[in-house]
Amino acid sequence: MDADHDGCSTRAEVLLAEAVTPPQVGPGCTLTGGQRYSYYDDTTVDQASGLDVDHLVPLAEAWDSGAYAWTPAQREAYASDLAQPYHLDAVTARANRSKADKDPAEWLPPSESAWCRYIAEWTAVKINWNLTIGAAEKTTLTTTAQECPNTPLPDLADPS
Repeated sequence: MDADHDGCSTRAEVLLAEAVTPPQVGPGCTLTGGQRYSYYDDTTVDQASGLDVDHLVPLAEAWDSGAYAWTPAQREAYASDLAQPYHLDAVTARANRSKADKDPAEWLPPSESAWCRYIAEWTAVKINWNLTIGAAEKTTLTTTAQECPNTPLPDLADPS
């Protein structure tokens, strides 16, 4: 999807936005070079092909948390939300695949230094999209947040 009609897909937009070293942008928004940082596993990646664009709160988790009641337009907006910089993240394919559709009660990033950011952003996505939080998920978020006294929630915004 190309939400802003600039020729770049949502994936390319995320890869551009999160580049530590900007890539060259060719015809059809083909990205060459550049570097990105996968905070889930504290890894710098040179090749965009080694990255997945992860929905911080996976689509299946969103569905189970209330997205099943959304209109098709709301689901599409969620899937390609670029308005919140933490909603979609460029991360290593390895980290994204280990996460799959798990919530924080089942999975936290391999890099413990990422946990505070991850749970703050997870919570912000859940709040922004009015998604429910399960009991085990809430326990993990609360317990982990107690170890993160200096990590505020990102700016919250109405996604509609």
